[in-house]
Amino acid sequence: MAKLSLFDRRTRRVRTAIKARAGGKPRLSVHRSGRHIYAQVIDDAAGKTVASASTLDKDVGSKALGKTGATAEAAADVGKRVAEAATKAGVTKVVFDRGGFLFHGRVKALADAAREGGLEF
Repeated sequence: MAKLSLFDRRTRRVRTAIKARAGGKPRLSVHRSGRHIYAQVIDDAAGKTVASASTLDKDVGSKALGKTGATAEAAADVGKRVAEAATKAGVTKVVFDRGGFLFHGRVKALADAAREGGLEF
């Protein structure tokens, strides 16, 4: 088996911990690229995405995207929109899956906005 990168090792560690304590709750998964940020509420039991939002969506203002990509302001907007879509689908309690990303900056802004939007985690 090939050696995993530090990012992949961190991702596996986070996902293993989440599965241990999820208790059947859907997970709010975050992916951050250099230019965009994506969020999905995933029901692992059914294998379906319940709600999603990203900076690629048409209704995100271009002012939220800086010259270098998504800002904390854009991430907060994505967090609010994914919380709104999840509550419409009937999901209020989730577990937060930050993947291999550290919990600060854009990831933290998204999480805080999702909490303000009504998601509990």
